[in-house]
This record gives sequence, C-alpha cells and structure tokens, in this order.
Amino acid sequence: MSYICSLWQTPSPLVQCRSLHVTLRTQKAKTGAEQIWLTRQQRDPYVKAAHAQHYRCRSAFKLLEIDKEHKILHPGNRVVDCGAAPGAWSQVLVDKSVGFVLGVDLLRIAPLEGAVFLSKCDLTDPATHRKIIDLLPSGQADVILSDMAPNASGIKELDHQRLVGMCLSLVDFSGTVLRPGGNFLCKIWDGGESSLIRDRLQQRFQIVKTVKPKASRTESAEIYLLAKSHKSNNAPN
Repeated sequence: MSYICSLWQTPSPLVQCRSLHVTLRTQKAKTGAEQIWLTRQQRDPYVKAAHAQHYRCRSAFKLLEIDKEHKILHPGNRVVDCGAAPGAWSQVLVDKSVGFVLGVDLLRIAPLEGAVFLSKCDLTDPATHRKIIDLLPSGQADVILSDMAPNASGIKELDHQRLVGMCLSLVDFSGTVLRPGGNFLCKIWDGGESSLIRDRLQQRFQIVKTVKPKASRTESAEIYLLAKSHKSNNAPN
C-alpha cells in the first residue's frame, strides 16, 4: 500500500478503457521486467487471497500478521491509517471492530462503511494534522499506522531519504495526537538513514522493534518499525 498508489473504486469509462488496454497487453508476449511482474502477481498467494477475501490489496495481510504477533489493535481504539489508499488496512481495522478508523492519503480513497477518509491530504502538512485532530474523538489516537511511501524515482537512496523524512514528520505529529501508552507502526525502506527514525522512536516509546511480516516480499527492502507504549509529555525535537 503506497501513499501514492492506484485507486480502488468503481471503474470510470476511462479506467475501463485502461483496463481493457492492460488486458489486451497481457494477452501479448512479454519480456523483461513487465513479464516478471505479471508472473509474480499471478503466482503470489497473497494476491490470490486478497481477491478471495475481498481485500482491496495484498497489504492487508501484512497488518493482519503484525497484529496477530504483536497485539497492537484492540476494540475501541481510535486509529489513524496513514497512506491509506486503496483502503486495505482500513478494511482490516473495520473488520476488527476498532472504535474509530480515520484513513488519510493524497489520493482519493473509495468510501468504506465504518471508516472516515481524508482524501487528497498531505500528511506532512500541518493543515492535515489539524483536520485529523478535529475528526478524532477527544482529539487523540490510540494507534497510528503508516504504510505510506513516496512515488519511486528509481534512485534508491533518494527514495529512502524521502520516506525517512515522511516518517520523521509523522513521528513528530504522534507527539501531539497519540495518547500516552499508544502504539505506532510505520513502513520504511531500510537504508543508511533508518537509524534516524529508530532513534526518534526510542526517545518517545518504551519499546521499539523492527518487524518484517511474511507477506512482505523477501527481495523487498521494506521493513516496519513498531513502537509501543507512547511516553507522555513528549516534545518534538
């Protein structure tokens, strides 16, 4: 699930035309990266399971696995789902009957019963932070989740730095909106500046762990930083 990713919604005529174009292309012989991607998707058990269980994308199983092992979600929780499009993590949250689900993304997120969405909102923008606080019951969250990522530039180190900046912004925002004792989970692409996020989290949470669910592809640099038991009276650095 990406902060900048494809929408999940009832196809418009334009989208239907694009879908037809993609379908026609897949009927032709492919070579190189395109064929590798298509073959991987066809063989991926999590893609198949997402279709079977009506999740909007395979990333739902990452959150399900992390929560099963680390127990970060509980009934009645107020949860902010950052980088929510197309909405698979929000689906998991609704299914788990948490108390309040607020999804935020730069893209439009198709409506989901049981969730509130802020579409076309930049999570690094203080105006978005104010909207989140206004929508949350009592202005606080019990859990902040982030599966957001920038558009890939093709330059690994640049993409890593951009995602680190986005995550640091979110960690700082957690000092304002996350209740004492709350939990925080964010995706990063592991690299030279990952320690900046870990260090910031260790200042503000009792427990910080690195996790990589089985649903994350083995070859991917994607990992998740899980921080539990938010300390009170945190001031942003």
